[in-house]
Amino acid sequence: MNFQNLDQLCALLGYEMAQKVNAELSKASDTENMITKSLGVLQEDGVYAFFLYLASQIKEKKGDKKDKRSNAASALANQAAQLLKHQSLNLIRADDGENVYEKAMEEIRRENGLASDLDRLLLAKRVLEQALIYARYHAKALE
Repeated sequence: MNFQNLDQLCALLGYEMAQKVNAELSKASDTENMITKSLGVLQEDGVYAFFLYLASQIKEKKGDKKDKRSNAASALANQAAQLLKHQSLNLIRADDGENVYEKAMEEIRRENGLASDLDRLLLAKRVLEQALIYARYHAKALE
């Protein structure tokens, strides 16, 4: 699917973010809380900090079993990475997989990566913000 209207893409991915996070947390208020905190980090500290924050929430439990919050953070981080790598934006290059967000983080910090191009970095921040705003409203609507 090729989107010429980035707002439409953000709306679609925002909806998917809310659905995937809520599927893990099963409580609309927890979903909204995680999305809101992640949005705050993005707005205050930027794209790389956003991914780092979510990575810090992904913790392995004994026996390689993740808890619900960890799974939700992983789902949100992967959805955000999918947005940045979407063919309409092509802001990062990362293969699909379980931890796409890790590849996104590498792509951001590598030489000549996303962080080295201010225009592309600001676009990435803006589309992530918009998608997370829509995700937050979708989470509110889940109640």
